[in-house]
Amino acid sequence: MQNGLSVPQGAALTLGAMLGTGVISLPALAAGVAGPASLVAWAALVLLSIPLATTFAALGARHPDGGGVATYARLAFGERASTMVGWAFYATIPVGAPAAAGFAGAYVADATGGGTGTALATTVAIIAVCAVMNWFDLRVSGTAQLVIAGVVALLLTVAVVVALPHAQVGSLTPFAPHGWGAVGSAAALLVWAFAGWEILGSLSAEYRNPARDIPRATAIAVAVVGVLYLGVAFATVAVLGPTPGPAPLSDLLVLGFGEQARPVTTVVAVLLTVGAINVYFAGGSRMGAALARDGALPAWLATRPGRTPRRSLALITAVALGTTAVLAALHLSTDAILLMATATFSLLYVVGTAAALRLLPRWGAAWWCAAFSLVAALGLLVMTGAHMTGPVVAALGGLAWATWRRRRARAAAAVTAPADAPAPEFLAGSSS
Repeated sequence: MQNGLSVPQGAALTLGAMLGTGVISLPALAAGVAGPASLVAWAALVLLSIPLATTFAALGARHPDGGGVATYARLAFGERASTMVGWAFYATIPVGAPAAAGFAGAYVADATGGGTGTALATTVAIIAVCAVMNWFDLRVSGTAQLVIAGVVALLLTVAVVVALPHAQVGSLTPFAPHGWGAVGSAAALLVWAFAGWEILGSLSAEYRNPARDIPRATAIAVAVVGVLYLGVAFATVAVLGPTPGPAPLSDLLVLGFGEQARPVTTVVAVLLTVGAINVYFAGGSRMGAALARDGALPAWLATRPGRTPRRSLALITAVALGTTAVLAALHLSTDAILLMATATFSLLYVVGTAAALRLLPRWGAAWWCAAFSLVAALGLLVMTGAHMTGPVVAALGGLAWATWRRRRARAAAAVTAPADAPAPEFLAGSSS
């Protein structure tokens, strides 16, 4: 695909999926839980993300398709599993988008003193901007993502560099004031910052050369994410001490440039949010079209190969805006939505890594990465607990759709086939 995604664009999209508004607040929250030892939690999760990223990069390189995780599930476990995981993921994207956009909305409202109305308007504007960027062509949103990723990486790097001269060794002692067990609590808190690999499979078919370019783009993204996360986390602890304020990135910029730099944090929050939602709209719209192509969603959502999946994108946008309206009208918190999204990510990691054990060459390096990642993902899935209810309900809806569709196909075959003709092979196989 000569006009497909380049390695820099792919790396930028990957960065957009990984970097979220959590990088603004999570370093302080983790430091509050584990003190300077929170740096161990950051380092551990950066290392743990390497096998997970390797697994999804290998799957995307070998099986490039807009269905992403749903396609891997179909190839490894069959149509029912694919439909169930596809429905869970496809439903989570538009419902989770308002919660993610709400983070930036809160920053803008706080910076301008605009209140709830400003936050709501910002949320709607971010969803609309991401929809428009994806409406025309992935090259448009990919180029925009490259600019966003470059600006965000530059701002985060500048914040760390200007703050490091103020670092004090005394801020790192005592290193584990709350005990080493607190490192595990901090790690559980930081998992949200490392979500994003699951959406990249849905963009795999858009690369110019998936087998060559996906591993390269993923490697660049892992390296950049690791350096930025560890840099911001270290500066937060070493410069601001074990009890930093709720917005450490803002405090780091102020140290270097004065109070006039504080509004820059709002700009970073908006860019991070636009980058993340842009990627999920791009991947989610392609997943919806692929599911429709395979019969797991209504056929009108499908699109011809090489075309922008606008009907799927329109549905995602409409549900996202509708969810925003409901949340605003009923004054509901987005906490439950964020936890549900985390549960969905955990489910997708389990399904994706389990599928990799069947689809990747056995005993190879990527296969071992998948095996290790599956164990870690299962542990994460257990920790989500009751928050799995949302994705499970969506998955059961997918199962009901698949069952109804199969029965309708049987009924149609019974009407059109001669009375003494054998059942079609695919129906005979499905009943066994």
